[in-house]
Amino acid sequence: MKRLLLGVIAIALALALPTSAYAGGPGGGPGGGHAPHDLRELAHKLRVYIGSTVDVTALADEADYRKVLNREFSHVTAENAMKWESVEPQRGVYTWDGADAVVKNAQRNGQNVRGHTLIWHNQLPVWLTEGVADGSIDAKELRKILREHIMTEVGRYRGKVRAWDVVNEVVDDEGNMRQSIWMTNLGPGYIADAFRWAHQADPHAKLYINDYNLEWNTAKINTTLGIVKDLQSKRVPIHGIGFQGHLGIQYDYPGDFPNVMRQFTDRGLEAAITEADVRMVLPVTPEKLATQAAYYQRMLSTCAANPRCAEFTVWGFTDRHSWVPGVFAGEGAACIMDENLAHKPAYDALLGVRRA
Repeated sequence: MKRLLLGVIAIALALALPTSAYAGGPGGGPGGGHAPHDLRELAHKLRVYIGSTVDVTALADEADYRKVLNREFSHVTAENAMKWESVEPQRGVYTWDGADAVVKNAQRNGQNVRGHTLIWHNQLPVWLTEGVADGSIDAKELRKILREHIMTEVGRYRGKVRAWDVVNEVVDDEGNMRQSIWMTNLGPGYIADAFRWAHQADPHAKLYINDYNLEWNTAKINTTLGIVKDLQSKRVPIHGIGFQGHLGIQYDYPGDFPNVMRQFTDRGLEAAITEADVRMVLPVTPEKLATQAAYYQRMLSTCAANPRCAEFTVWGFTDRHSWVPGVFAGEGAACIMDENLAHKPAYDALLGVRRA
Protein backbone atom coordinates (compact mmCIF):
# COMPACT_ATOMS: atom_id res chain seq x y z
CA MET A 1 0.00 0.00 0.00
CA LYS A 2 2.84 2.41 0.79
CA ARG A 3 4.41 1.86 -2.64
CA LEU A 4 1.00 2.36 -4.30
CA LEU A 5 0.38 5.56 -2.34
CA LEU A 6 3.72 7.04 -3.36
CA GLY A 7 3.04 6.20 -6.96
CA VAL A 8 -0.38 7.84 -6.90
CA ILE A 9 1.05 10.97 -5.30
CA ALA A 10 3.86 11.25 -7.83
CA ILE A 11 1.48 10.90 -10.77
CA ALA A 12 -1.00 13.42 -9.38
CA LEU A 13 1.67 15.99 -8.68
CA ALA A 14 3.33 15.57 -12.04
CA LEU A 15 0.01 16.10 -13.83
CA ALA A 16 -1.32 18.90 -11.66
CA LEU A 17 1.71 21.13 -11.02
CA PRO A 18 3.45 23.68 -13.17
CA THR A 19 6.81 22.37 -14.41
CA SER A 20 8.72 25.05 -12.54
CA ALA A 21 7.24 23.92 -9.22
CA TYR A 22 7.95 20.24 -9.67
CA ALA A 23 11.07 19.94 -11.86
CA GLY A 24 14.11 18.39 -10.29
CA GLY A 25 12.36 16.93 -7.27
CA PRO A 26 13.70 17.56 -3.76
CA GLY A 27 16.95 19.47 -3.91
CA GLY A 28 16.61 20.07 -7.64
CA GLY A 29 15.51 23.05 -9.69
CA PRO A 30 16.16 26.68 -8.76
CA GLY A 31 17.78 27.06 -5.38
CA GLY A 32 19.54 23.67 -5.56
CA GLY A 33 21.11 22.13 -2.49
CA HIS A 34 19.60 19.52 -0.23
CA ALA A 35 15.88 19.14 0.31
CA PRO A 36 14.66 21.14 3.33
CA HIS A 37 14.15 19.05 6.46
CA ASP A 38 11.14 21.01 7.72
CA LEU A 39 8.94 23.97 6.90
CA ARG A 40 11.15 26.48 8.70
CA GLU A 41 14.06 25.51 6.50
CA LEU A 42 11.78 25.66 3.46
CA ALA A 43 10.67 29.16 4.45
CA HIS A 44 14.30 30.24 4.56
CA LYS A 45 15.01 28.76 1.15
CA LEU A 46 11.93 30.30 -0.46
CA ARG A 47 12.30 33.62 1.36
CA VAL A 48 8.60 33.32 2.27
CA TYR A 49 7.22 33.18 5.80
CA ILE A 50 5.47 29.85 6.37
CA GLY A 51 2.97 29.99 9.18
CA SER A 52 0.06 28.42 11.00
CA THR A 53 -2.84 29.57 13.07
CA VAL A 54 -2.57 28.85 16.78
CA ASP A 55 -5.18 27.22 18.98
CA VAL A 56 -4.42 28.84 22.33
CA THR A 57 -5.84 25.96 24.38
CA ALA A 58 -3.68 23.46 22.52
CA LEU A 59 -0.71 25.79 22.87
CA ALA A 60 -1.13 25.75 26.64
CA ASP A 61 -2.12 22.11 27.17
CA GLU A 62 -0.56 19.96 24.45
CA ALA A 63 3.20 19.59 24.53
CA ASP A 64 3.34 17.73 21.20
CA TYR A 65 1.29 20.44 19.47
CA ARG A 66 3.49 23.16 20.93
CA LYS A 67 6.69 21.37 19.89
CA VAL A 68 5.60 20.99 16.27
CA LEU A 69 4.27 24.55 16.04
CA ASN A 70 7.54 26.02 17.26
CA ARG A 71 9.75 23.72 15.19
CA GLU A 72 7.97 24.07 11.87
CA PHE A 73 6.68 27.61 11.51
CA SER A 74 8.26 31.04 11.10
CA HIS A 75 4.94 32.92 11.29
CA VAL A 76 1.82 32.48 13.44
CA THR A 77 -1.74 33.79 13.54
CA ALA A 78 -4.03 33.66 16.56
CA GLU A 79 -6.97 31.60 15.31
CA ASN A 80 -9.53 33.27 17.57
CA ALA A 81 -7.70 35.00 20.42
CA MET A 82 -7.36 38.40 18.72
CA LYS A 83 -10.95 38.62 17.47
CA TRP A 84 -13.15 41.25 19.07
CA GLU A 85 -15.40 38.90 21.07
CA SER A 86 -12.26 37.36 22.59
CA VAL A 87 -10.41 40.53 23.57
CA GLU A 88 -13.37 42.62 24.78
CA PRO A 89 -16.25 40.32 25.77
CA GLN A 90 -17.68 43.08 27.96
CA ARG A 91 -17.45 46.71 27.05
CA GLY A 92 -14.28 48.16 28.45
CA VAL A 93 -13.23 44.82 29.97
CA TYR A 94 -10.31 43.37 28.06
CA THR A 95 -9.06 39.78 28.18
CA TRP A 96 -5.64 39.64 26.58
CA ASP A 97 -4.44 36.32 27.99
CA GLY A 98 -4.88 34.28 24.81
CA ALA A 99 -3.51 36.90 22.43
CA ASP A 100 -0.58 37.62 24.75
CA ALA A 101 0.23 33.91 24.93
CA VAL A 102 0.46 33.67 21.15
CA VAL A 103 2.67 36.74 20.87
CA LYS A 104 4.97 35.77 23.75
CA ASN A 105 5.38 32.23 22.42
CA ALA A 106 6.22 33.65 19.00
CA GLN A 107 8.83 35.97 20.46
CA ARG A 108 10.48 33.08 22.31
CA ASN A 109 10.62 31.01 19.14
CA GLY A 110 11.68 33.52 16.52
CA GLN A 111 8.25 33.71 14.84
CA ASN A 112 6.53 36.68 13.26
CA VAL A 113 2.86 37.34 14.02
CA ARG A 114 -0.20 38.13 11.89
CA GLY A 115 -2.95 39.95 13.76
CA HIS A 116 -6.38 38.57 12.88
CA THR A 117 -8.69 40.41 12.64
CA LEU A 118 -9.57 43.99 13.54
CA ILE A 119 -12.91 44.29 11.70
CA TRP A 120 -15.18 41.40 10.73
CA HIS A 121 -18.94 40.89 10.58
CA ASN A 122 -18.65 37.72 12.71
CA GLN A 123 -17.43 36.95 16.25
CA LEU A 124 -18.36 40.37 17.57
CA PRO A 125 -19.15 40.77 21.27
CA VAL A 126 -22.81 40.56 22.23
CA TRP A 127 -22.74 43.96 23.93
CA LEU A 128 -21.81 45.55 20.60
CA THR A 129 -24.27 43.76 18.31
CA GLU A 130 -27.16 44.10 20.74
CA GLY A 131 -26.36 47.76 21.37
CA VAL A 132 -26.49 48.52 17.65
CA ALA A 133 -29.67 46.45 17.20
CA ASP A 134 -31.62 48.13 20.00
CA GLY A 135 -30.42 51.62 19.12
CA SER A 136 -28.50 52.28 22.33
CA ILE A 137 -25.33 52.58 20.20
CA ASP A 138 -25.86 55.08 17.38
CA ALA A 139 -23.64 55.66 14.36
CA LYS A 140 -21.56 58.37 16.04
CA GLU A 141 -20.84 56.20 19.05
CA LEU A 142 -20.21 53.13 16.89
CA ARG A 143 -17.49 54.97 14.98
CA LYS A 144 -15.93 56.04 18.28
CA ILE A 145 -16.07 52.44 19.58
CA LEU A 146 -14.45 51.14 16.39
CA ARG A 147 -11.62 53.64 16.60
CA GLU A 148 -11.01 52.81 20.24
CA HIS A 149 -10.95 49.08 19.48
CA ILE A 150 -8.40 49.43 16.70
CA MET A 151 -6.18 51.88 18.54
CA THR A 152 -6.24 49.77 21.71
CA GLU A 153 -5.49 46.40 20.10
CA VAL A 154 -2.95 47.53 17.53
CA GLY A 155 -1.34 49.81 20.08
CA ARG A 156 -0.96 46.98 22.58
CA TYR A 157 1.02 44.93 20.05
CA ARG A 158 2.87 47.81 18.42
CA GLY A 159 6.19 46.49 17.11
CA LYS A 160 5.17 42.89 17.89
CA VAL A 161 2.81 42.13 14.98
CA ARG A 162 4.24 42.05 11.45
CA ALA A 163 0.91 42.35 9.64
CA TRP A 164 -2.75 42.97 10.52
CA ASP A 165 -5.88 41.83 8.73
CA VAL A 166 -7.49 45.23 9.18
CA VAL A 167 -10.73 44.38 7.35
CA ASN A 168 -11.89 40.83 6.75
CA GLU A 169 -14.50 39.60 4.24
CA VAL A 170 -15.97 43.01 3.38
CA VAL A 171 -17.19 41.81 -0.05
CA ASP A 172 -19.96 39.22 -0.41
CA ASP A 173 -20.07 36.33 -2.89
CA GLU A 174 -21.93 38.42 -5.50
CA GLY A 175 -19.31 41.13 -5.44
CA ASN A 176 -21.34 43.59 -3.38
CA MET A 177 -20.12 45.42 -0.32
CA ARG A 178 -21.15 43.21 2.60
CA GLN A 179 -24.06 44.65 4.57
CA SER A 180 -22.47 44.36 8.00
CA ILE A 181 -23.17 46.59 10.98
CA TRP A 182 -20.20 48.65 9.81
CA MET A 183 -21.43 49.21 6.27
CA THR A 184 -25.04 49.75 7.33
CA ASN A 185 -24.28 52.28 10.05
CA LEU A 186 -21.03 53.93 8.96
CA GLY A 187 -21.02 53.60 5.18
CA PRO A 188 -18.04 52.49 3.07
CA GLY A 189 -15.77 55.14 4.57
CA TYR A 190 -15.25 52.93 7.63
CA ILE A 191 -12.66 50.93 5.66
CA ALA A 192 -10.39 53.91 5.04
CA ASP A 193 -10.86 55.04 8.63
CA ALA A 194 -9.82 51.62 9.91
CA PHE A 195 -6.61 51.57 7.90
CA ARG A 196 -5.70 55.10 8.97
CA TRP A 197 -6.31 54.32 12.64
CA ALA A 198 -4.31 51.09 12.48
CA HIS A 199 -1.42 52.91 10.81
CA GLN A 200 -1.55 55.59 13.47
CA ALA A 201 -1.38 52.94 16.19
CA ASP A 202 1.57 51.10 14.58
CA PRO A 203 3.22 52.86 11.60
CA HIS A 204 5.49 49.88 10.89
CA ALA A 205 2.88 47.10 10.64
CA LYS A 206 1.75 45.84 7.23
CA LEU A 207 -1.98 46.48 6.84
CA TYR A 208 -4.10 44.01 4.82
CA ILE A 209 -7.52 43.51 3.33
CA ASN A 210 -8.32 39.78 3.60
CA ASP A 211 -11.02 37.62 1.99
CA TYR A 212 -12.10 34.12 0.97
CA ASN A 213 -12.70 32.86 -2.61
CA LEU A 214 -10.59 35.76 -3.80
CA GLU A 215 -8.49 33.22 -5.72
CA TRP A 216 -11.25 32.69 -8.32
CA ASN A 217 -14.49 34.64 -7.74
CA THR A 218 -14.41 37.28 -10.50
CA ALA A 219 -17.06 39.52 -8.95
CA LYS A 220 -15.29 39.51 -5.61
CA ILE A 221 -11.90 40.08 -7.26
CA ASN A 222 -13.14 43.09 -9.23
CA THR A 223 -14.83 44.72 -6.25
CA THR A 224 -11.80 44.16 -4.02
CA LEU A 225 -9.54 45.65 -6.69
CA GLY A 226 -11.86 48.63 -6.79
CA ILE A 227 -11.59 49.07 -3.02
CA VAL A 228 -7.80 48.89 -3.21
CA LYS A 229 -7.63 51.44 -6.05
CA ASP A 230 -9.94 53.80 -4.19
CA LEU A 231 -7.90 53.56 -0.99
CA GLN A 232 -4.65 54.10 -2.87
CA SER A 233 -6.08 57.12 -4.71
CA LYS A 234 -6.87 58.63 -1.30
CA ARG A 235 -3.38 57.79 0.02
CA VAL A 236 -4.82 55.45 2.63
CA PRO A 237 -2.06 53.23 4.08
CA ILE A 238 -2.99 49.80 2.68
CA HIS A 239 -0.02 47.47 2.20
CA GLY A 240 -1.28 43.96 1.55
CA ILE A 241 -3.84 41.61 0.05
CA GLY A 242 -4.74 38.39 1.85
CA PHE A 243 -6.04 35.36 -0.05
CA GLN A 244 -7.52 32.98 2.52
CA GLY A 245 -7.04 29.84 0.43
CA HIS A 246 -9.84 27.64 1.80
CA LEU A 247 -10.11 25.01 -0.96
CA GLY A 248 -11.81 21.65 -1.43
CA ILE A 249 -10.61 18.87 -3.69
CA GLN A 250 -14.17 18.28 -4.94
CA TYR A 251 -13.85 21.60 -6.78
CA ASP A 252 -11.45 22.41 -9.60
CA TYR A 253 -8.22 24.07 -8.52
CA PRO A 254 -8.34 27.84 -9.29
CA GLY A 255 -5.80 27.73 -12.09
CA ASP A 256 -5.83 31.49 -12.72
CA PHE A 257 -4.76 32.26 -9.17
CA PRO A 258 -1.21 33.39 -10.15
CA ASN A 259 -2.69 36.00 -12.52
CA VAL A 260 -5.20 37.12 -9.90
CA MET A 261 -2.44 37.59 -7.34
CA ARG A 262 -0.44 39.62 -9.85
CA GLN A 263 -3.37 41.98 -10.41
CA PHE A 264 -2.96 43.05 -6.80
CA THR A 265 0.81 42.89 -6.47
CA ASP A 266 1.20 44.92 -9.68
CA ARG A 267 -0.41 47.73 -7.70
CA GLY A 268 2.44 47.54 -5.21
CA LEU A 269 0.70 45.45 -2.57
CA GLU A 270 2.37 42.70 -0.58
CA ALA A 271 0.46 39.42 -0.90
CA ALA A 272 -0.12 36.56 1.51
CA ILE A 273 -2.03 33.30 1.50
CA THR A 274 -3.42 33.66 4.98
CA GLU A 275 -5.70 30.70 5.83
CA ALA A 276 -4.81 27.78 3.58
CA ASP A 277 -6.49 24.43 4.00
CA VAL A 278 -7.77 21.81 1.54
CA ARG A 279 -10.76 19.80 2.70
CA MET A 280 -12.17 16.60 1.22
CA VAL A 281 -15.36 14.57 1.41
CA LEU A 282 -14.69 11.73 3.84
CA PRO A 283 -13.53 9.00 3.98
CA VAL A 284 -9.88 9.67 3.23
CA THR A 285 -8.29 7.70 0.38
CA PRO A 286 -4.77 7.71 -1.09
CA GLU A 287 -6.11 9.35 -4.24
CA LYS A 288 -7.75 12.16 -2.26
CA LEU A 289 -4.57 12.74 -0.28
CA ALA A 290 -2.61 12.98 -3.53
CA THR A 291 -5.00 15.57 -4.94
CA GLN A 292 -4.89 17.49 -1.67
CA ALA A 293 -1.10 17.48 -1.80
CA ALA A 294 -1.16 18.88 -5.33
CA TYR A 295 -3.52 21.72 -4.29
CA TYR A 296 -1.31 22.70 -1.35
CA GLN A 297 1.81 22.64 -3.48
CA ARG A 298 0.22 24.76 -6.19
CA MET A 299 -0.83 27.38 -3.65
CA LEU A 300 2.64 27.66 -2.17
CA SER A 301 4.20 27.62 -5.66
CA THR A 302 2.02 30.59 -6.61
CA CYS A 303 3.36 32.51 -3.64
CA ALA A 304 6.97 31.47 -4.23
CA ALA A 305 6.75 32.57 -7.88
CA ASN A 306 5.55 36.08 -7.02
CA PRO A 307 8.33 38.27 -5.61
CA ARG A 308 5.80 40.30 -3.62
CA CYS A 309 4.19 37.31 -1.89
CA ALA A 310 5.57 37.33 1.64
CA GLU A 311 3.62 34.68 3.54
CA PHE A 312 1.93 31.29 3.25
CA THR A 313 -0.07 30.40 6.37
CA VAL A 314 -2.15 27.26 6.93
CA TRP A 315 -5.37 27.49 8.93
CA GLY A 316 -4.17 25.00 11.50
CA PHE A 317 -1.53 22.39 10.80
CA THR A 318 -3.23 19.33 12.32
CA ASP A 319 -6.60 17.69 11.72
CA ARG A 320 -6.82 17.35 15.51
CA HIS A 321 -7.99 20.96 15.74
CA SER A 322 -9.39 21.69 12.28
CA TRP A 323 -12.49 23.88 11.99
CA VAL A 324 -13.69 22.07 8.87
CA PRO A 325 -15.72 19.14 10.31
CA GLY A 326 -17.76 21.50 12.45
CA VAL A 327 -18.75 23.64 9.47
CA PHE A 328 -18.84 21.31 6.44
CA ALA A 329 -20.84 18.17 7.21
CA GLY A 330 -19.13 15.01 6.00
CA GLU A 331 -15.89 16.79 5.14
CA GLY A 332 -12.54 17.06 6.88
CA ALA A 333 -8.88 15.94 6.83
CA ALA A 334 -8.03 19.43 5.57
CA CYS A 335 -4.64 19.96 7.18
CA ILE A 336 -1.06 18.97 6.34
CA MET A 337 -0.76 16.70 9.39
CA ASP A 338 -3.23 14.18 10.79
CA GLU A 339 -4.67 14.02 14.31
CA ASN A 340 -1.48 12.37 15.59
CA LEU A 341 0.73 15.04 13.98
CA ALA A 342 2.02 12.58 11.36
CA HIS A 343 2.99 14.18 8.06
CA LYS A 344 0.47 13.74 5.27
CA PRO A 345 1.46 13.78 1.57
CA ALA A 346 0.58 17.49 1.57
CA TYR A 347 3.40 18.23 4.01
CA ASP A 348 5.94 16.45 1.83
CA ALA A 349 4.55 18.17 -1.27
CA LEU A 350 5.19 21.58 0.32
CA LEU A 351 8.81 20.60 0.97
CA GLY A 352 9.16 20.02 -2.77
CA VAL A 353 8.36 23.61 -3.73
CA ARG A 354 11.20 25.66 -5.19
CA ARG A 355 11.37 29.34 -6.04
CA ALA A 356 11.06 29.77 -9.80
